Amino acid sequence: MSGSVLLLTGAGCIAVAIALLASGLAPAAPRSRAVAEALRSIERHYGHGEAAGPPRGRSRALELPGWARSLAIRLSPSSVAATLQRRLDLAGNPAAWTADRILALKGLALLGGAGLGVLYGLHSPGVAIACAAAGGAAGFYLPDILLYNAGIKRQARILAALPDAIDLLTVCVEAGLSFDAGLAQLARNSGGPLAEEFARSLQEMQIGRSRAEALRGMVARTAVPDLRTFVSAVVQAGELGVPVARVLREQATEMRVKRRQRAEERAQKVPVKIMLPLILCVFPALLVIIIGPGIILIAHSLFGYAG
Repeated sequence: MSGSVLLLTGAGCIAVAIALLASGLAPAAPRSRAVAEALRSIERHYGHGEAAGPPRGRSRALELPGWARSLAIRLSPSSVAATLQRRLDLAGNPAAWTADRILALKGLALLGGAGLGVLYGLHSPGVAIACAAAGGAAGFYLPDILLYNAGIKRQARILAALPDAIDLLTVCVEAGLSFDAGLAQLARNSGGPLAEEFARSLQEMQIGRSRAEALRGMVARTAVPDLRTFVSAVVQAGELGVPVARVLREQATEMRVKRRQRAEERAQKVPVKIMLPLILCVFPALLVIIIGPGIILIAHSLFGYAG
């Protein structure tokens, strides 16, 4: 009798152990799904990808015809969607703008530019065709140029704000805060595109992504070499066990030196850039003022001009 009791007790313990093991392993898949869903919500919040819908009350105002998007896709290379998404990332993913909307805008601008060219050259069929081709090409590539220009300006703002941001992060970490808490202070007490990128990386870390993945994702959304160098140093410090405060101090010193060098480089470029306006605009006026009276006197002496 005692043997059967022991057998039943052992079977019950095994069943309980299996149940506990199953309950411990079961949340892994839902947790990964929850992390993926949280990442998608962050991307939708920052306007990333085609999942980002237009804001409320503006969907009708920004709705563009599908045939214009199809026209632009037919006239563009196969990788146009990936290229536009990359440029949108560099431009900060402006609100309510996706790759589809830009393609539709390119199609509409193509037709609009061609129509304006035809109207301009109505007096001659050849001129009308040439103007239509030029206007269509200008309208088709105008959204690309504007998006590229927005991306360049945003990257320049990130580069300009990077030394001060690293200084603030260094002060926070050396004061006793952790790296994540320093990022939170940086995102809270500063503004601009760099603070937005740090805030997004911090949100990704808070929902379960590792620090290295979040920071490398920030580098993938930008095109600033100094930011890539900073992230690489921080990631390597975390992997090798080097104190983060020491790495931040070195990076802050290096960023200040690079900022001073960039300022000196811009100062050295000023004489070269000002040379062309001087030659085309200032020198002719000076020549007229200085040599003009002498030319009048010489003409009066040689040819007898009275005036």
